[in-house]
Amino acid sequence: MSARDSYGDIYSGHGRTEKTPVPAVSAERDLVVEDAASGFCGAVVGFDRSYDGEFVKLEDARGVVRLFAMREAAFLIDGKPVTLTKPAPAAPKQQARSASGSTRVEGLRARVARTSRIWVEGVHDAALVERVWGHDLRVEGVVVEHLEGLDNLGARLTEFEPGPGARVGVLVDHLVSGSKETHLTTGLGPHVLVTGHPYIDVWQAVRPAALGIDAWPTVPRGEDWKSGICARLGWGTPQQGWRRVYDAVDSFRDLEAPLIGAVERLIDFVTEPE
Repeated sequence: MSARDSYGDIYSGHGRTEKTPVPAVSAERDLVVEDAASGFCGAVVGFDRSYDGEFVKLEDARGVVRLFAMREAAFLIDGKPVTLTKPAPAAPKQQARSASGSTRVEGLRARVARTSRIWVEGVHDAALVERVWGHDLRVEGVVVEHLEGLDNLGARLTEFEPGPGARVGVLVDHLVSGSKETHLTTGLGPHVLVTGHPYIDVWQAVRPAALGIDAWPTVPRGEDWKSGICARLGWGTPQQGWRRVYDAVDSFRDLEAPLIGAVERLIDFVTEPE
């Protein structure tokens, strides 16, 4: 039987067999450390590398800069040994994006509104445009107004008098060949641009996946579309259904491509220099 077996591990706890772990410290700029071997004390001001390995640059209070090898337990902080490590490289700063995907303008000051306008059919259209393109519109100074129905378009244009520097972009629901909407929006002059999407209502321009449904239900002709949608999806009233639709939209990715393209063309049209 060995001495270890008879008396236990007689070397356990002995200073020669147990090493106190030395903490690793990131050598951030201006961190003050002391070189354990020479006593030189200074702040981290940079790094160097040679065939011998990594070195840290320390600058003392007199402005003297010296290089020290970044070896294990080679430095002291508050009298306690540490191992310096190079800081991880900073992640590249990402440019913030607006809900439309454009670069967000930080510290934006309110801009005087342009004379040109974008008109949409109703309050739901206006709300979704603001939800996704609101930042862009404020950068450009573009006001969005709703017509309270496309039947009012002719009278509103007569009152507005579009012309150079006073353009009107019109966003229309269900803009398909042969529809009433197409008939009401033809031949309006060079200072009016009409774009739109093929959906019965702007609700339908929200991608089903954003709402957690497989597809928009089919509502027979003659039945109120919004009421029919809410009944088939169990959304309650159209007011409750609209809240679901609106809350599902966080960015352009939640919208169908025809609506995105239509709004982008209108913004370009009303902000294009004459």
